[in-house]
Amino acid sequence: MLKKAGAELTVVENGKLAMDAALAAMHGRRDDDLAHPFDLILMDMQMPVMDGYETTRRLRAANYRRPIIALTAHAMAGDLNKCLNAGCDAYATKPIDRRELIDLIAGLAYIGAK
Repeated sequence: MLKKAGAELTVVENGKLAMDAALAAMHGRRDDDLAHPFDLILMDMQMPVMDGYETTRRLRAANYRRPIIALTAHAMAGDLNKCLNAGCDAYATKPIDRRELIDLIAGLAYIGAK
């Protein structure tokens, strides 16, 4: 869905790998041709190894300031607060509304690129 909208993606298997990739990109230490910070992170909050909450907290503690969008199946108000308290900038729920997600990403990517 995101590729069809024109996004370039880096996909990882778990929260630890997400953190490592984001910090490496932030510091220009990637081995591929994308050695620049990501415009934003779409963070699955229920990942293995290290969940999205812990991954986001650790990224923020490491001074990662680019936008992070929480993606979760939970749609309760407490879940929104939990995501925002972990350091996420925005929140999207599953099932995904394609247009809303793309609009959210476009808006935050623009802000994060400044």
